[in-house]
Parts: sequence; C-alpha cells; structure tokens
Amino acid sequence: MALSPLSSGGPLSVDELQRIDAYWRAANYLSVGQIYLMDNPLLREPLKPEQVKPRLLGHWGTTPGLNFIYAHLNREICQRDLNVIYLAGPGHGGPAIVANVWLEGTYSEYYPNISEDAAGMKKMFRQFSFPGGVPSHVAPETPGSIHEGGELGYALSHAFGAVFDNPDLVAACVVGDGEAETGPLATSWHSNKFLNPARDGAVLPILHLNGYKIANPAFLARLPHDELESLMIGYGYKPCFVEGSDPAIMHQKMAAALDNCLDEIAEIQHEARAHGATERPLWPMIVLRSPKGWTGPKEVDGKKTEDFWRSHQVPFSAVRENPAHLALLEEWMKSYHPEELFTAEGALKPELKELAPKGQRRMGDNPHANGGLLLKSLHMPDYREYAVSVSSPGSVRAEATRVMGTFLRDVMKQNEHDSNFRVFGPDETASNRLGSLFEVTDRTWMESVMPYDESLSRNGRVMEILSEHTCQGWLEGYLLTGRHGLFSCYEAFIHIIDSMFNQHAKWLKITNDEIPWRRPIASLNYLLTSHVWQQDNNGFSHQDPGFIDHVVNKKADVIRVYLPPDANTLLSVTDHCLRSRNYINVIVAGKQPAWQWLDMDAAVRHCTSGIGIWEWASNDAEDGDPDVVMACAGDVPTLETLAAVDILRDKIPDLKIRVVNVVDLMTLQPSEEHPHGLKDRDFDDIFTTDKPIIFAYHGYPWLIHRLTYRRTNHKNLHVRGYKEEGTTTTPFDMVVMNDLDRFHLVADVVERVPRLRQRAAYVKQHVRDKLIAHKEYIRKYGEDMPEIRNWQWTR
Repeated sequence: MALSPLSSGGPLSVDELQRIDAYWRAANYLSVGQIYLMDNPLLREPLKPEQVKPRLLGHWGTTPGLNFIYAHLNREICQRDLNVIYLAGPGHGGPAIVANVWLEGTYSEYYPNISEDAAGMKKMFRQFSFPGGVPSHVAPETPGSIHEGGELGYALSHAFGAVFDNPDLVAACVVGDGEAETGPLATSWHSNKFLNPARDGAVLPILHLNGYKIANPAFLARLPHDELESLMIGYGYKPCFVEGSDPAIMHQKMAAALDNCLDEIAEIQHEARAHGATERPLWPMIVLRSPKGWTGPKEVDGKKTEDFWRSHQVPFSAVRENPAHLALLEEWMKSYHPEELFTAEGALKPELKELAPKGQRRMGDNPHANGGLLLKSLHMPDYREYAVSVSSPGSVRAEATRVMGTFLRDVMKQNEHDSNFRVFGPDETASNRLGSLFEVTDRTWMESVMPYDESLSRNGRVMEILSEHTCQGWLEGYLLTGRHGLFSCYEAFIHIIDSMFNQHAKWLKITNDEIPWRRPIASLNYLLTSHVWQQDNNGFSHQDPGFIDHVVNKKADVIRVYLPPDANTLLSVTDHCLRSRNYINVIVAGKQPAWQWLDMDAAVRHCTSGIGIWEWASNDAEDGDPDVVMACAGDVPTLETLAAVDILRDKIPDLKIRVVNVVDLMTLQPSEEHPHGLKDRDFDDIFTTDKPIIFAYHGYPWLIHRLTYRRTNHKNLHVRGYKEEGTTTTPFDMVVMNDLDRFHLVADVVERVPRLRQRAAYVKQHVRDKLIAHKEYIRKYGEDMPEIRNWQWTR
C-alpha cells in the first residue's frame, strides 16, 4: 500500500518505511479481528453475520498506538541488540500485545494450539474476550507481560521496579493519557530520582496522548504544548514529541525519536559506568500524540469516531443485525490489505517476519517478563543465631521488629553480590525498628546530599518514598522480574494499596492455576507494624487492622497471614516467608518493647504448626479437660490473655484453663478451604467440642467467626478484638476501649463457665473496680497504672 510522498524524509529508508508500516497494519488487522471476528479470519470470502462475535467486547482506541510503538521498538531491538520489556499502561490494550506476540512467533510457542497460520489466527480471534478465552487487557496469560492492564495507574512504578539492579534492561513503558490522571501514576514519575544509571537499567516512558478516555477528553492531551513540556521537564525528563496522524510522517518521527532517546540512554549509562558521573541525569521520554482509534472508521452512522471518544471501546456494534455495520467492518479490515501481509497459509510474510527480533530478544519472550526463570534463591543466614535468649516465658523484653532488623541486615549483606534483595517502605524503615539495615546499606538517593544527612547514597538498597502506591509498584516490578523484597509499612496505611494488592493476588492466582509456563516468583512479603494497638500516641486516624480482612478475601492458595507473638516467632516466620514462592505473606508484628514468651526451639515448633497449646500457661494438662479455652492471635492480645489467665489463676485456683496461641491465622479455616487449615478432628482436640472459647484477636472480631463458622464448637466461641474505638490515649487504655483488656477477658470467662455463676458477682466487681481505677489513674497521671506497666508472667 503506497504511503505519502514524504516516505523517505527521516531515518527510515523507503523500504524500511514500507515494511514497518506493513507490520503495523498487520498488528492492527489482527487487533480488529480479535475484537470482532470468530471465523473467516483472512476475509477470503465475503463477511457473513454469523462470522462476527455475538458479544463485542474490547477496546480499540488505544490499540493502534500500542501497535505502532511495538513495531518501532522491534526495529531498535534488532539494530542495537537491546534487552527490552514492554509495559502497556493503557487499560484493555490486550489485542495489541497479543497481536504482536503472535506476529513475532512467541505466542504460538507458548500456546501451540494458536498456530502461525489461518487456523491459529481464527482461534486467536475467537478466544479474545470470549468464554474460556483470554481477557481484553494485558494479563498473566500474555507472554511478555509483567503488568496487569485491568486497572490503571501502576505501569510506570512497575517499569522502574523492573529495572532496579537490572543494568542491561530497558523497560519501555506506555502511559495512557487516562492512566496519567491517576494518583499512583502521577507520583511514579518521580521514580527517576531513584534510578542509578551505573547499576540500574533504564525506563523509557512513552506518554501516549490520544485525547480521550471513555467519554471525556484527557486533560494532559488538552494542555498547551509548552505547559506539557514544562511539566515533563519539571518531573526530571527530557521530552521528545512525536505528533501527527499521517502514517508515513509519524513512522519517520517515531524512528528518529527512538534513535535519539536510546542514544541518550546509552550515553547516560556510559558516563555513569565508565566515567563515574554522579549527577542525576535528565532521562529521555517520548510524548506520542496520535488519534484515538487511529486508522479506524472516521465516522459511524454520521458521528465522529476516529480521534474521538467513540472509538475508545468497540467503535460500532450490532454488526450481525445491521448490514451497514457489517459492510463497514469488512471495509475497515480490508483497508489494512491483509493480502499484502499474510501468506496463503495465513502466516506473516517472511519479509515482514524478519522485522521481529529473534529468540529471547523478542519482547514476548524476554525472560525478565517471566521472572521465575531468572530467580535465584536468597543466601540466608541462620535465623536461629539472632534469637532472643528466653530462659523462661516472660522473663525478658525485646523489640520484635528490631530483632528482625538484625536478621534482615545480614540477608541484605549476604545477597549484596547478587543485587537481588531490597527493602521498600514509605519513610518508615527506622521508625519500624529496622534500622540495622543501615549498618550495611543506605537509602537509595540520587538527589543532593547534605553533610548532615544520614544513610543516603546512590548505591543504597533501602527504597523509601512517601507513597505506598509507588513502593508497592516498585516491589511488584522487582519481584515479577525475578528478585526478592519486603515491604514495611504502618498497619493502618497499608490500606492505601488495597487495590494494588488485589491485582497482584489475582495475577498469582491465575499463574498458579492456569499458566504452567510462568515460573514461580518470590513471594510479596508485607511487614505491618506500628499496628493498631501501638498507635495510642498518634490516635484514631492511625488505628485500623482491617487489611487482614481484605487479604483473606483472596484465594487460599495465594495468601498467608502471620501474627507472631514475640521476636523469636517473628524470626521464624520471616525466614519462612523470604524463602517462599508465589504467595502474598502478611506479617503483623509490634515494634515496642514487649515480653518474650518462647525460646527459639519452642518458637520453631510453634510456627511450624501455626497454632498450639501453650502448656506452660495452661493448667488443664492433668486430665486434658479444661473449663475454658483462652485463645489469642497477635502480640498485644497474647499479652492481655496471659495477664487475664494470671488473674484467674489467682482468683479461681481450681479453674482449668487451656491457653491456645495462633501464629498462622489460616490454621483456623478447615483444611478443605486452606492448605494450612486444621482438620476438624485436630481443631476439636485443641478447642474442644463443648467448652467456652474466649478468643482475643488482633483485628476485627468477626473475621475469626468467619474463619471458624463451620467448626463444631463455634457456638461457644466469643471473640474480642478491635471494634472501631480509639483515640490518643495510653497503650492499655486502647485495649480497654475495645474490651480486649485482661479485665474484660476475665469477666468473659466468669460469664461463660457455668460452674462459676456463684462467684461471678465478686469477680465482676473486682473487674469493675480495676477499670474504674485505670480510668482515674490515666486521667491524673497520663500513663498506665504501675501494675499494668510492670506486670510480668511469673508462674
């Protein structure tokens, strides 16, 4: 198909121009076919209504731009032997990436039933947004993808996470103009302040301005040129603009822009690696302004379609019922001249196939987009060597996360050579007592450093930015490309990334269940500290344990939740999580000084089981028939439970109490629902089938009921936990406000053990008197009573 007279006005020869345009047309043709067709893939017979899908789903508007970029990146990869992955930020760009991965041959290698011929093309068309097929967005099923395209805002942070410690990798990241309006994306532009050209790869952002979202203009596309350019420069980029609609001119502009940008990236890296340049560079980027729905129908039913929001999804529907629309579809698809693009068998013509890179240089087959292929196990010190010495339960205090920090310090040190472990968090590493990390590394920092600054360097491996979204995106990109990491955050504010957690959990669920070629990656590990019961100083805004409830909504084969009660159990859990694969592990642990309960041997046994009877705190061992089961999950609930047991054993010595501690929350579920769940017989052995259970839980009480509702003794289960009461107060008053304190737990026992009815009045009066005294004391002195502050387990 002839192009405009300006065909040779740029870096592409006439032949190169004609072939790259043909490749682009092939990708566009395949993209339209995926949205509309279920038969007659090459249109070698007149199109019939029954050959069109009955339900038309998909998004055309962004697709031609994505195809355009992909074709030009292929050229650069071949010419420069580049190592490139492609991140499609615009939502629902699936048809573009599937089309290109099929054209380069990768798709058929991963899915042999989708062969490189007319039969394979037909299957590719039919499967798109079709029952039993593939999603309309870039997804785990898409070779070459590390980015779930179903939700907007995360592409750029994923791209930067992918290139940290990947010096030879270029992440070409397409940012849609709709996506650019999201908060997470807006902040992630600043990731360039953390990119070290001496040791990291490069991100090439391509801001794709096609003007419209679903039904409105995109505001960045309407900004005056100078204002948009200033904005990108202000972010720290050197923008190169590629604007227009004439394919021939745009091909030349894009080829020139990519040549210039990649030359600049090479020069930046050379200066840093060969000459030690330390100044933060102005990284290049491209602003691509092209029509929405480019090369599609100009008008449909007399209404503007191309370069307008009407081309955002399916430009026209009712194709089976409307002969005019059927004819329009056929005309549109034939405008790409498939006879010039595909052989008689339906394969891409050899002279066009030559434009694609070979082997693992193909973006669809780049091993960094299947990070499990590159994953190396961490070198792990023996976590037992960091144990707190516990001669007897409750004999020593320690800060659990500070102990964990010494372990993480040496994990960091032992993996320094492999550069495959980082710790991420929103300016809270030291606050969360992980400061030992700074003995072996610094915070990553590419800006100026003042003489009085601490722990900042270009080579730091602790990633801190006050954006939970960006931390999460960096970590996801880092993990998906074959490395390891941990995200430390205040418990209340991890909710900010709820939706990002959802997307990663869904990614893992799909890869676990349906995509055997995706190799397992390192687990996403959260440490949630500064938790609800230790935010008495910051108040109600910082008090929320609900992330756990959000997590357990996901598939059981993906999520794990751990509530270690002390430092040694935290060490055991951390070691396990860092070694695990394809999970999301949530660890909730306090950072304040607290009593330590288990020596390391006992902690290992306890964590391995995930749940257990603490015999040293129980007094029912003689005949194994308790009057009451006192259960707990979480460090503060454990403390209050043991303090309640202490009171009960003083006040009612003949009461038989069994103390049960839960480290792995998922053990509470039946084994049929979670692989860590206890069998019913084992659960009944621990909790009994008919005795009262008083359960002190770290989070919202109803979660425990939800996890155990099918258990035999659920009717006798009474749960105390956070009930949305909080303020700035004392630590003990926080548990009192939520009825989780030792005195309320004592009252619960005497209420629910039938034989204690005659003693209930006296015990309840004791409890009331203590709670009144507590309130009077804190209002007078501003701290908890000495008997609370100084309580210690001495039995």
